[in-house]
Amino acid sequence: MDPTSPQLALRQIDHAYLGRTVIGGVSLEVTAGEVVALVGPSGCGKSTLAQIAAGVLTPLRGRVERRYRRHGMVFQEPRLLPWATAGDNIAYPLRAGGMGRRERRLKVEAAAARVALDSADLGKYPVELSGGMRQRTAIARALAVEPDFVYFDEPFTALDVALKRRMQDLVIAAARAAHFGALFITHDLIEAVRVAHRVAVMDLHGRGINGERRIPGQPGERDDGELYRLVTRFLAEDDLFRHIHDVDERRLP
Repeated sequence: MDPTSPQLALRQIDHAYLGRTVIGGVSLEVTAGEVVALVGPSGCGKSTLAQIAAGVLTPLRGRVERRYRRHGMVFQEPRLLPWATAGDNIAYPLRAGGMGRRERRLKVEAAAARVALDSADLGKYPVELSGGMRQRTAIARALAVEPDFVYFDEPFTALDVALKRRMQDLVIAAARAAHFGALFITHDLIEAVRVAHRVAVMDLHGRGINGERRIPGQPGERDDGELYRLVTRFLAEDDLFRHIHDVDERRLP
């Protein structure tokens, strides 16, 4: 595949719930190996767009073009099976795909190692794991299928600042190692500029993408002070980011 062609392309996506339009005319592209962070006000339809992109929801109008082999998904909640161990949760999509036990075990161990999940924790049930360990398990489950594209739907919102940073580092390292493309949904602009190559800003009312900004340097190689100054400038001087902390309560579930 041409490295400049998009792995994911959303073309004029419209969607509605119960006759009420929640997304209108949204177009966005993500190229191979690129992490694009999608930010915008609460209730603007970011998560709905991610679910449409991943095929979980069917858009009312528009076209989704997926040019990747397989994708993984990481949600805000880990969504682990409570009756299965961490290892079995990671193995779930592999088992569903018919992979044999031996190969499954090797894939699980490799995925766990990539997110710094100790082998001793693979035999524990979700209730025995901390919030951070549960999210590591969820990330490992997404990586176990060796995706070339990953959807992250506000995966670290519920975590404290220090733990959130460690999870971001895992994503940065995994994306660099596997060279997968990703759509990263977040309401945290600091997180967006830290993990992504490019930040796209969704309209307050879900009416398209207002604009994009490419972030200097590469994820994992940027100076924290520089990123802080960049975010401060975005919020203070760049009209594109004027409404990202607004809340449209009528559009929230």
